[in-house]
Amino acid sequence: MKAQAKVSELRQALMATAPKGWLALLFGGVASLLMLAPSVYMLEVYDRVVNSRDHVTLVMLTVLVLGAFITMQVLEWVRSEVLREGAEQFDRTLSNRVFGAMFTARIRQQAGGTTQVMQDLRTLREFFYSGVPAALVDIPAAFVFLLVVFWASPVLGWVTVMVGLLQALLARMNERRTQPPLKRANDMAAASRQYAEAAMTNAEVVESMGMLGALRQQWLKRQQAFLDLQAQASDAAGRYQSMSKMVQLVMGSLLLGLGAYLLLRGELNGGSGMMIVASILGGRVLAPITALIGQWRLVVNFRDAWGRLERLLQDVPLDPRGMPLPPPKGQLTVEGVIAMSPGRQQTLLRGVQFQLAPGEVLAVVGPSASGKTTLARLLVGVWPSMGGKVRLDGADVYTWSKDELGPYVGYLPQGVELIDGTVAENIARFAQPDMERVRQAVKSVGLDELIEALPNGYDTLLGRSGHMLSGGQRQRLGLARALYGQPSLVVLDEPNSSLDEAGDAALALAIAQLKVMGTTFVVITHRTSVLKVADKMLVLKDGQQQHFGATADVMNALRNAQAAPTSVAMPAAPSLISPQVKNT
Repeated sequence: MKAQAKVSELRQALMATAPKGWLALLFGGVASLLMLAPSVYMLEVYDRVVNSRDHVTLVMLTVLVLGAFITMQVLEWVRSEVLREGAEQFDRTLSNRVFGAMFTARIRQQAGGTTQVMQDLRTLREFFYSGVPAALVDIPAAFVFLLVVFWASPVLGWVTVMVGLLQALLARMNERRTQPPLKRANDMAAASRQYAEAAMTNAEVVESMGMLGALRQQWLKRQQAFLDLQAQASDAAGRYQSMSKMVQLVMGSLLLGLGAYLLLRGELNGGSGMMIVASILGGRVLAPITALIGQWRLVVNFRDAWGRLERLLQDVPLDPRGMPLPPPKGQLTVEGVIAMSPGRQQTLLRGVQFQLAPGEVLAVVGPSASGKTTLARLLVGVWPSMGGKVRLDGADVYTWSKDELGPYVGYLPQGVELIDGTVAENIARFAQPDMERVRQAVKSVGLDELIEALPNGYDTLLGRSGHMLSGGQRQRLGLARALYGQPSLVVLDEPNSSLDEAGDAALALAIAQLKVMGTTFVVITHRTSVLKVADKMLVLKDGQQQHFGATADVMNALRNAQAAPTSVAMPAAPSLISPQVKNT
């Protein structure tokens, strides 16, 4: 017996909204059937009122048809509200998952690691209460109208079916002509938006070196390509929409004339009024198809957005919840790790192995492109290792739930990025700030006086990326964030690259204080101040481990290597750390 295919997360979320879908179908179906009210009113007025000249009957029929119209509008409003609630339920089910998958894809450098996926989720949500679902809901009522036309005359019924098939053919041709350029237009629009965002991220460089004009031209090329493709798709869609409307108009006149011919031959059921009713109902049969053709762009956008989100959620599967682990104490073990940049085949790190006990400080040095930053990403679990493991208290840091592990890990990358929010929120990692811990972290990096001088102190809004602060201040604030809550493991990648002497001294003091409390540190550095508090030292070159051991022993090995003949394959000390380290 074949195993059933697993239902995708998008389909599961859609199936969860099925009760609201059936409810919308019910309300929409009744509202659509009430569209028969004008036709029934016409027949009754023609048969009862005109012949009998009964004013009371006319008034009663008019009141009834007005009541039908009011009921129809209320039902359509309720249907739209039900669809809106379904859209919100769909969004609530997926928003957290999509947001997390977007970040994971960005870290792994996979497709989907952009804000485009949030726009795709919005496209799916808004599709629920667009005119397309309303047209689909009208299809069952269209079949009822078709049955009424067949009752009036099989000839009229088959003519309606044939014209409906012609409408379906137009819809198919519309898809084939509009879908390819519209898809390329959407892709080009995303590329144009990403290009503009990249230029804005580097606004200072662009402005200072007069690059804006050239970048504008590059952006305009992409934007024009998007507009040309969109115009091509719109022109095709407009032609088919016009043809569809023309067919619908011709349909009404055709059925009216054919109904009159059948009436004269005595082959029309329902009397003379039925030829007008059949003409109206025939148009209502085609209305859903005409509406779908008119809004085909929404259908294509929905399909493309669905496909992108489907691929993202398949490429970034939901991590199964493992057994909760106890808080780590800081025992770090690196077991011969091999690392590649996600999505590439180039090996950046191979064969690195060492151990650190809780409270030990490791200084990592090496020339550029030696694998130091790659090692930092492995240690905090944002990159996977292709071989070997990084373990914290015996548990794999990459598979450890970051929601559980995160509060016990501090990380300061080379490029310090602050997030739009208050000073306290940034330091407290956007959890509910514990102000005592916030002040403790700030004081440990010597930033307390600066924050107290800000307009609103800890409640000061930093804005996007914290540009109101200098580079050194942003780095200290990022350092305070890494040290917040006395984590068990702290990984710092060039933490003092933008610090002055006072900041450098504050960093060394903060490491020394937390070291006494049991925090394990891995510090990538080219400066001497950290080496004074480092217990061990790791030297990397070309992605491989050259030396590891007590700081004094490694320093002696580097000095001996510098003094040895050049034929000895040892890395020279000046290429690994700054000249001051050589004399430390």
